[in-house]
Parts: sequence; C-alpha cells; structure tokens
Amino acid sequence: METKSGEKTWGLKLKTNFDRRRTLQELEQEDWGEPDFDSSLVKTCHRLRRVPLNDFSTEDLRIMIGQQISLFFLIPLALETLEEDPLVEGHCYPGDLLNAVLGVPESFWNIHTDKREVLRRVITKANETLDSLKEHETRTVRKLLANAPDSLTDS
Repeated sequence: METKSGEKTWGLKLKTNFDRRRTLQELEQEDWGEPDFDSSLVKTCHRLRRVPLNDFSTEDLRIMIGQQISLFFLIPLALETLEEDPLVEGHCYPGDLLNAVLGVPESFWNIHTDKREVLRRVITKANETLDSLKEHETRTVRKLLANAPDSLTDS
C-alpha cells in the first residue's frame, strides 16, 4: 500500500520511509568491504548488504534478522511478509522467519512499539493457523510461539 506521496505503509501504524530499490550498504552509508572471516554465513551477510531490499527473499530476511543486522530496515519487510503468511518458510521450516523475528531483543520492540503491535497480530494469526499444519510442523511452531517474550504475547 502507498500513500499519495508514494511512501510505503505497512499495517496500521507501521511504515517505512526508505527506498526498497536501495541496498543496506546505500541506506546505511556504510561499506563493510570484503569479509575478513572465511565462513559461508559471513560471506552471505556481506553479499546481502549489496542486494536491493526489494530483491530480498524470505531466506535472506531470516538470515540477516537472525544475525541482528540492519533491523531498522529489515523488520518492516519481514513483518509485511509475516502479515501475509505468519508461517512463511525460508530454507528451514514453516515459521523460520517468525522465529528469527521473535529472537530480536525486547529493547528493539520497546523502542518500535508500532512494529511490536504488528508482530502481536502476526503471533495471533500464527496461533490461528496451527490446525492447517502437519503434526510435526505444529510441534515446531507451538514451541517457537511458546518461547515468544511475554511483551509480545500480552495484549
């Protein structure tokens, strides 16, 4: 959804005022350079900083949010995806993006209360969709929802 000025809006209060055609490196005006550690995860995170946000996949969001990288820009994108399907799956299991988002420190949600409200709606919707899952998937999702911080599950 867009406002008349072309600004993107997400949910009731959630909105972003950044250009999704830009990369994290451009938006943050910080070039990390080449990775200085030879691991797949480090290389992937460095590579993703050079990918336009509108090209990010669910898996890309899961990886970067799981590493607590650029949350200001990535959480709104993740919440938009989760509002459509709270149990959306990257490359691991149903709900893996939600699990990464639930791992974000409470201090982030305390500052970004509008985003916390969106996440609360996502959690409610996730609980409502459990019946559509296979038994082993239901166990996994119930476990991740049970571990959600109280501040995200209390109304």
